[in-house]
Amino acid sequence: MVVVGLTGGIGAGKSTVATLLVHRGAVLVDADQVAREVVEPGGPAYQPLVDRFGTDILDADGRIDRPRLAAIAFADPASLADLNAITHPVIGAEMLSRRDRHDAPGTVVVMDIPLLRAEHRELLSLAAVVVVDAPPEAAVRRLVEQRGMTEEDARARMAAQPDREARLEGADEVVDNSGDEEQLAARVDGLWARLTELAAGEGAA
Repeated sequence: MVVVGLTGGIGAGKSTVATLLVHRGAVLVDADQVAREVVEPGGPAYQPLVDRFGTDILDADGRIDRPRLAAIAFADPASLADLNAITHPVIGAEMLSRRDRHDAPGTVVVMDIPLLRAEHRELLSLAAVVVVDAPPEAAVRRLVEQRGMTEEDARARMAAQPDREARLEGADEVVDNSGDEEQLAARVDGLWARLTELAAGEGAA
């Protein structure tokens, strides 16, 4: 098994690259999906979040309204830090569990992590970090056109993330998503060839 970290700024196209890798044979462990599950009623992050942010973050069914929680948390650094302190440890533990279910020779496990940090390399035993990159203005345009965000909200979300240069500095592979879908698919083909070669080498070892 080879474990690869996949990251990229909001709007860069990381989820599209993840889907393309799955179509080529990768196993995906999606931090966003795990994050949704751990805040469900009964999940390990549910009650701590209600205790910290109050019942205003709940919808009519008693579930956490994630957009409402995000709007509150992104409003100031202290709230965002509290959100991360509650959710990151439980998300990390669940991702490790899911990674280990696919421990077989030749398997490429892609850990899709929006806020991948240097310590994730050791924590998740990453063989490589792949960064999906796009020019900031292209990312803003995608967020407005594809996700329905206002330009102000899109820029605020981008500003709250690690800067582009820091992400690129930590990359072993960079997937340039400044072009069209056909160009992106070709770049992912090249990436997949390198990842499968890496997995084959691990299997031989």
